[in-house]
Amino acid sequence: METYSWTQTLQDVEIRVPFTVPFPIKGKDVVVDIQQKKLKIGLKGSPPILDGEMYGKVKVEECTWCIEDRKIVLLNLEKVNKMEWWNRVTLDQPEINTKKVNPENSKLSDLDGETRSMVEKMMFDQRQKEMGLPTSEEQKKQDMLKKFMDAHPEMDFSKAKFS
Repeated sequence: METYSWTQTLQDVEIRVPFTVPFPIKGKDVVVDIQQKKLKIGLKGSPPILDGEMYGKVKVEECTWCIEDRKIVLLNLEKVNKMEWWNRVTLDQPEINTKKVNPENSKLSDLDGETRSMVEKMMFDQRQKEMGLPTSEEQKKQDMLKKFMDAHPEMDFSKAKFS
C-alpha cells in the first residue's frame, strides 16, 4: 500500500507521496486534483492515496506539484488561514496532536501587517511594564489628560485622583 508524509508551516502544507512502481513516473501517470477544500492524489488506474475533504482551505492558484526523482509526487499547498495548524491533511485521516508539535521560531517579518503591529505593541507594553513605565494605552490616556488640562488652565486638578 502506497503512503504519504506531510509537513506544515503556518503558511503552507507540503505532501510527499512516494510511488513504488517498476517505471519512472511522469505527469501523465498521476492524478493530482487540488480544489479549495478537496484533494485527490494517486496513480492513474489505481485507488488514490489521498482523496477527500481537506482539514482547511487552500489557495488553489498558489498550490503547486511536481515529480521528484521520477518516483515521488511533491505537493505544496498554500493555506487560506495562515494562523492555524492542521491536525491532518484530509478529514478521513487520523488526527495528530498539534499541541505536541514544536513549531520553528517565526520572525516578525513573517507576519502580516496587522498581526505584526499587534505583536510589536504587546512586546512594547511588556517592556514598559518590566521597567515600571506606562503601557501604550496608559500613555495614550495620560497624553489625552495632559491635552485636556492644557486646554483648560482655569480648572484646578491638584486634588483630582486618577485610576
